[in-house]
Amino acid sequence: MLVVLKGFLSAGLLCAFLHSTPDGWAQTAQKETERTAELLATFLDAGRVVVEQHQPLINDPRKGEKGFSPDDFERLVLNEFFRQSQIDLKSSASSLPPPTRNLLMRLLHASKEVVADAQFVINQRGIGYKNFIPATFGSQAARKFSKQSQVTIKQTTLDPRNLQNSPDAYEETVLTRLAHQPTSTMPIVEWVNGGRLLRTMMPIYYSEDCLMCHGNPKGILDISGYPREGAQAGDLAGAISIQIPADHR
Repeated sequence: MLVVLKGFLSAGLLCAFLHSTPDGWAQTAQKETERTAELLATFLDAGRVVVEQHQPLINDPRKGEKGFSPDDFERLVLNEFFRQSQIDLKSSASSLPPPTRNLLMRLLHASKEVVADAQFVINQRGIGYKNFIPATFGSQAARKFSKQSQVTIKQTTLDPRNLQNSPDAYEETVLTRLAHQPTSTMPIVEWVNGGRLLRTMMPIYYSEDCLMCHGNPKGILDISGYPREGAQAGDLAGAISIQIPADHR
């Protein structure tokens, strides 16, 4: 705490403040960046959850207009993000740092664009499975966001169906480590390249709902035409990977 007397710092405190501020600012900036990465991963996961929850509606062949518009998605994803993070992005009184809030709003915009682009497919009558699933949504939203930002978001896994989600060397090392560890919701957070780049990976695990396409019997084609992985609930499915340069502002 800084002690102020009649608007001035004491000479001793001022000297200490001036000497300690750069390191303090650097540590604060690092913590803020780490929190930003965690929240971006949480937001993308919230979008995936919303898409998963609405699979019966999206794949209903009897209905045309599904009521799953970009605005509907925005309302649902903001509620799910609040459930996971206790942060209300709808409130202008949010205590988030402006750069963090701006990145989250960019990801919201990219996510809504993905839902908008899929409206024709989603609202087709007479067709069941639409292939608008959490993985598809997440990959497209991550790519749209990353093209418009210095921050990179990616879904990745050791055995990707979509080769664009193939892990780089760092991601492969972390995924291999996660696959042999107990289930954890804690993200992996590391500064690499001499502290110039933050890498964060939030693990994703298979739920019971995922096993319709990714479970047993292994090798049998699922509804989308891919061989099933033979996974079990709780197995590592992959991770949401975030890269943020230290100078991203």
